[in-house]
Amino acid sequence: MSSDHTPNPISDDPKTPLLPLHDPIQRSPSSQYSSLTSLLTPNNFYILLGPLLCTIICLWVKLDAPVTSIYMLAILAWMFSWWLTEAVPMPITSMTPLFLFPLFGIASADDVAKSFMDDVIALVLGSFILALAVEHYNIHRRLALNITMLFCGDPLNPPLLLLGICATTAFVSMWMHNVAAAVMMMPVATGILQRLPMGPTQSNVVGKFCRAVVLGVIYSAAIGGMSTLTGTGVNLILVGMWKSYFPEADPISFNTWFFFGFPLALVIFFALWAILCLLYCSKGSGQILSAYLDKAHLKGELQMLGPMAFAEKMVLAVFGMLIVLWMTRSITDDIPGWGTLFNGRAGDGTVSVMMATLLFIIPNKKQRGEKLMDWNKCKKLPWNIVLLLGAGFAIADGVKSSGLAEVLSKALDFLEEAPYLAIAPMVCLISATITEFTSNNSTTTLVVPLLIEIAKTMHVHPLLLMVPGAIGAQFAFLLPTGTPSNIVGFTTGQIEIKDMLKTGVPLKIAGIAALSFLMPTLGAYVFGTNREV
Repeated sequence: MSSDHTPNPISDDPKTPLLPLHDPIQRSPSSQYSSLTSLLTPNNFYILLGPLLCTIICLWVKLDAPVTSIYMLAILAWMFSWWLTEAVPMPITSMTPLFLFPLFGIASADDVAKSFMDDVIALVLGSFILALAVEHYNIHRRLALNITMLFCGDPLNPPLLLLGICATTAFVSMWMHNVAAAVMMMPVATGILQRLPMGPTQSNVVGKFCRAVVLGVIYSAAIGGMSTLTGTGVNLILVGMWKSYFPEADPISFNTWFFFGFPLALVIFFALWAILCLLYCSKGSGQILSAYLDKAHLKGELQMLGPMAFAEKMVLAVFGMLIVLWMTRSITDDIPGWGTLFNGRAGDGTVSVMMATLLFIIPNKKQRGEKLMDWNKCKKLPWNIVLLLGAGFAIADGVKSSGLAEVLSKALDFLEEAPYLAIAPMVCLISATITEFTSNNSTTTLVVPLLIEIAKTMHVHPLLLMVPGAIGAQFAFLLPTGTPSNIVGFTTGQIEIKDMLKTGVPLKIAGIAALSFLMPTLGAYVFGTNREV
């Protein structure tokens, strides 16, 4: 530290004043100019854009509807402009309904706050605590080594190894959030790639295989998430909105979704594998790669991890029990699940939190009195997702109670004439395009309420449009910014945007085609869309 007494903001001396007592520097015109330019930044413009759009809509938009519907539209403009530009961190934008709704007279403070904690959100919290436990005990690393051993083949078969890595990522992503699955599996994948030569000595074949593995992991995480309710926030938002818009209808249970989502994900998954093999696995690549990936080395690493400890076995047992309970809560109309014992009062969130609680009770047998999890390990809980889900539910309630829903449905009358078979791919394509520029969850929050109104005017079952809209929002395959798991792939330095475009475009087309075919056939059967809502 220098000897002169300039107030140093970072000094450790407790006597130093926190703020400089007087400003010794006289402001020159140039410093005033620089302070003006520091105000005129794009970010500050985006911050002002929200309230500005809100004011313009309140003052100039006229609708033949209650005034609250105009206010609701204004709030939506404010929130979506902030979400799209990320002027304010996303979780903070997600909390704006807590003050905007009461101030504009759309809902009372208590009613809005209730949207931010609901069974779906309990489900997210519980399953994230479990995912953190899996990560903490390094269970994913053991999994990775076992897969590579299993799929390595003797001699090495690159397409098979690629299938193994992708299938595991997709499987892991079914039970935890996409981003968590990608973050967990990327070190596993790069661990396999570390055995290959890097840098200028790298041959074309090896480079291609590295790109295929990284792309495989990020896309499989997205595809695996489609197959279960808990796999991704989008499915949860869809189910939450279905419940809040149609409280009398049968809720979509974990099982119902699985019977539709899993076959769909399976079709898209094999399309992904075929695309990656065609583009990145050339003939004869097995011989070149087998020099670096041998089974003996992998066996050595597995032995270094040692046998499974009690703690790891218990975390896996709790996870397994949770999946069984989710699958058996309500099975079919003829075979009731355990949910009927509680008169349908228990939800998927109930079990999720109950199982997570067990982690704080069961000892880990490593140190005396220590449990499998403690609250410090839960500091990494993704509150941003929790708040975003809450905002989605709050918006769904607000659109309905303010009268904006009816206004929207009147504006969409022209779609009544369009044939349904053309509408599903269209909805999916619109959703899949918007999602490249905003987060998957914001896209769903934006698109699904609109689709519900379109479905009403077209007199079709709302799920026939809501499901393609929500699944389309998960096809963020083209840009790194489309979804956080894409960024996880980019940070490895193995892939470039052109790789994502080359693989993403055919994958997106395959996804939209699969969805357009399965929704009117399998979807109609699973969701019972031929019945009245």
